[in-house]
Amino acid sequence: MSFIKKRFSLIMIAMTLCLSACVSQPEQSVYQQLGGQEKVTEIVQNFIYEIEFNETIFDYFKETDIQRFHDKLIEHICVHTGGPCEYTGDTMEQVHTGMQITEADFNLTVDLLINAMTKANIPHRLQNRVLAIFAPMRKQMIYI
Repeated sequence: MSFIKKRFSLIMIAMTLCLSACVSQPEQSVYQQLGGQEKVTEIVQNFIYEIEFNETIFDYFKETDIQRFHDKLIEHICVHTGGPCEYTGDTMEQVHTGMQITEADFNLTVDLLINAMTKANIPHRLQNRVLAIFAPMRKQMIYI
């Protein structure tokens, strides 16, 4: 094989490899990046644990059916992060009306969720993506 043919062959191989690597793969959903149902469940369980040991936030949950909260929060996170779930719970307004959640308590609850994700070994960048998904719901929870 001549030098030119060898060089051409090498260039074609390199281009094929580059194109294979460069072809965009469909981006994984945040749900998939989190680790799916197992990891979402772990986050929710960690979050409930965080709430249980925080006197300020626990007051909001003392009358709550924890198993229902657990199940619906898993559904809620799953749906909003692009998972294959269906949310069968109440709206955020229905759940939070009358609770008079303050800005400070809302922020503390977000901190507890961050702690829960950290304990589940969710990278900070991915935690930020999760928080960005749920941030617009803030107005459906505070002071209603």
